[in-house]
Amino acid sequence: MKTASVREVRNNFASLEAWVEEGQKVEIRKRGKPIAWLVPIPHKAKKEFVTPDFAARRKALWKGRVFSDADVAAMRVAELEGEQG
Repeated sequence: MKTASVREVRNNFASLEAWVEEGQKVEIRKRGKPIAWLVPIPHKAKKEFVTPDFAARRKALWKGRVFSDADVAAMRVAELEGEQG
């Protein structure tokens, strides 16, 4: 356990903060007597990020439908008409 005086806490808090971030406990002393502990907060286990299955979602929405070039061109023209008018 690291120790620091009240003066060190006041003047060099950044170094104490670095110790705590590394997982160290810091005992704060005033006139040589311990008055407090500065301890890191225990971290909860991180939730694992689950990547969505975009291919399965696309299949569920479109059910294997494939657009032809003519369909895509017609959709683009419809979008442009909606923007312009």
